[in-house]
Amino acid sequence: MAGLQLEGLHKSYGALKVTDDLSFSLEFGRTLGVIGPNGAGKSTLFNLITGVVPPDAGRIIFDGQDITRRPATQRARIGICRSYQVPQPFNNMSVFENLLVGASFAAGMSEREARTHCAQILEQTGLLARANEPAGQLRLLDRKRLEMARALAAKPRLLLLDEIAGGLTDDECQSLLQLIRSIHAQGVAIIWIEHVVHVLTSFVDRLLVLNFGAKLADGTPDAVMADAEVQRVYMGLEA
Repeated sequence: MAGLQLEGLHKSYGALKVTDDLSFSLEFGRTLGVIGPNGAGKSTLFNLITGVVPPDAGRIIFDGQDITRRPATQRARIGICRSYQVPQPFNNMSVFENLLVGASFAAGMSEREARTHCAQILEQTGLLARANEPAGQLRLLDRKRLEMARALAAKPRLLLLDEIAGGLTDDECQSLLQLIRSIHAQGVAIIWIEHVVHVLTSFVDRLLVLNFGAKLADGTPDAVMADAEVQRVYMGLEA
């Protein structure tokens, strides 16, 4: 089944090479975890997929279409949506209004359709009781839920999660994981960057390891985490 394909992506900032001939694919409905040391190019990967920055070389294919030069707004319209490591809601707007922005502008829904859609997402993400609260007043777990809810408002086919579990307790991570599973069950493909590895590996089908912008390993979570080079580079363990 066609999904996302990255073909030979390169991205540099001056002499600093942050993405180095990176290629991989992900079918719709599947899940991919991404790990790597700080500075490995993980955030740049998401910026390339969403169109925040253009690649210097290579192609990005989504659902059989070359979207390499399409702007971020067009990519959101075709279902590529993301959350951010540090939640970035409109703090002075209500939780419900934050979702309406995504539904109206990213997904292009009418006001009536957007309101119904956003109410359903609030219920799914456990935020319905906080719909009218200012987003800036939410505690961390609910801010993380809002990050996902805003992405869901845009009707994603591919959801990119950037360290969504960071800063949460183990119980909070499990609550968030349950929500992510419910999203995936709706057929949404997910790419998840995460440092809370035990949570990540309990969910994803595949694990991709980046180092200096290049692919170090790609395979099942168990096989990748057992790889001696991955243990050396990512966990600082000697083989």
